[in-house]
Amino acid sequence: MNPSNGTPAVRLAGPGDIDTVADIVADAFNHLEVIHFLVPDGSRRRTVARDWYRLYIAHAIAGAGQVVMTADASAAAVWFDRSGKISEPDDYARRLAELAGDDLHRFQDLDLQMEAHHPTDPHWHLLFLAVRPDRWHQGLGGVLMGHTHRRLDADGIPAYLEATSEQNRRLYRRHGYMDMHPPVISVSADAVLYRMWRPAQNG
Repeated sequence: MNPSNGTPAVRLAGPGDIDTVADIVADAFNHLEVIHFLVPDGSRRRTVARDWYRLYIAHAIAGAGQVVMTADASAAAVWFDRSGKISEPDDYARRLAELAGDDLHRFQDLDLQMEAHHPTDPHWHLLFLAVRPDRWHQGLGGVLMGHTHRRLDADGIPAYLEATSEQNRRLYRRHGYMDMHPPVISVSADAVLYRMWRPAQNG
């Protein structure tokens, strides 16, 4: 905790944090409809999804963006810098095929949909904002977003994300995000993502 204002301490994650961050995201996201769509088999869902998150987490930490986490490893935000050259995890297609198995087509469909709906203006992309379930509703997501938003605002860079629920959509609106048009990515009959954009703030 920061003794001056009671907020949790945050830091940038490094290579040694990749597995910890993957666990945070896996714990936080296992209930999401989009993850149930990607891996219908509940007995393998967390393992497959965690391996997928890990590809992106390692890529962000390696220089494609940044990962911010609370010092107590209860929450993490995985960002990608899309203000310049855009890249994907090394050997992504092969590694995705290996981890996804029979569900590969679902991951490929999601990737195509997300990329087709992705803004083309330079920005930073908040791919994952994850809080362990026993720490929900304590403001940790806002603390992590604020850490990166301050940097983006100082540099005049907007941000983009795909919210996974109406509740999360309301949270992001409180942090300056606005609905985009079209607002929705329909992943499946039950899984919807909400496209949201945050212009750089002037303070």
